[in-house]
Amino acid sequence: MTKKTLFSIFYLITLFSYSQTAEDFFKSGTKKLFSEDYKGAIIDFTKTIEIKPEKAKPYYYRGIAKYELKDYRGAIIDFSKSIEIKPENTEAYLNRGLSKISLNDYDGALNDFFKIIETNPNDAKALFSIGFIKYELKDYHGAIIDLSKAIKSNPENEDAFLTRGSAKFYLEDYRGAVSDFTKVIEIQPVNANAYYQRADAKYHLKDYDGVIFDLSKVIEIEPNNFDAYTKRGLSKILSGHIEDGCSDLSKAGELGQKEAYDLIRKFCK
Repeated sequence: MTKKTLFSIFYLITLFSYSQTAEDFFKSGTKKLFSEDYKGAIIDFTKTIEIKPEKAKPYYYRGIAKYELKDYRGAIIDFSKSIEIKPENTEAYLNRGLSKISLNDYDGALNDFFKIIETNPNDAKALFSIGFIKYELKDYHGAIIDLSKAIKSNPENEDAFLTRGSAKFYLEDYRGAVSDFTKVIEIQPVNANAYYQRADAKYHLKDYDGVIFDLSKVIEIEPNNFDAYTKRGLSKILSGHIEDGCSDLSKAGELGQKEAYDLIRKFCK
């Protein structure tokens, strides 16, 4: 056997071992990521990248781990590198956009989400994210348009219904808001936030019985929610059930709601 042949065999064995080690680190990192050991995952993905820097996935998954640890700047760097290697990875654009939202870089986030829409105009996650940004920027009309598109693409997206309902509420479309919050409750019956926001909309519609029903649900889910006791107490008083209402206000005060005592002095004798 010649020296050249021996070198070739040695090279192939070394290359195989090198590749296997990168794969092992990647598998270990993935396992740690899904078991929420984000720091351990970052260590393993970093080792994978040191061995195989040309692969997109380790950067992408390391970016997710950094995102979960709230290292949004580090996550953006990794997602950007993943996109550089594999530009068609729309999930990297999505997660980079979400990272930018966390840093209040709404323009940068919108650019990432629009990039996804160019490829897939019906991408529910991107449409929801665009709608959410518009909601955060108080462009409620624009938010409703994009959130409606997101709902059309994914009719079970409770976050889209919840955000659209909130946008309608701020536009004083209380009936539309009630409809959206009701849809959230149909999808997730123990969503205290949806019950509370629906109660808020019903309060503006003077549907006090409806308010009492919804806030009772909130209290059932969150027994120490003093805001729910306060608003339910006031709704009971306004619907003529003064004693029960004052009892709720007293409970709200016990739980730490200072405003409750002002209402007691005003309505309870």
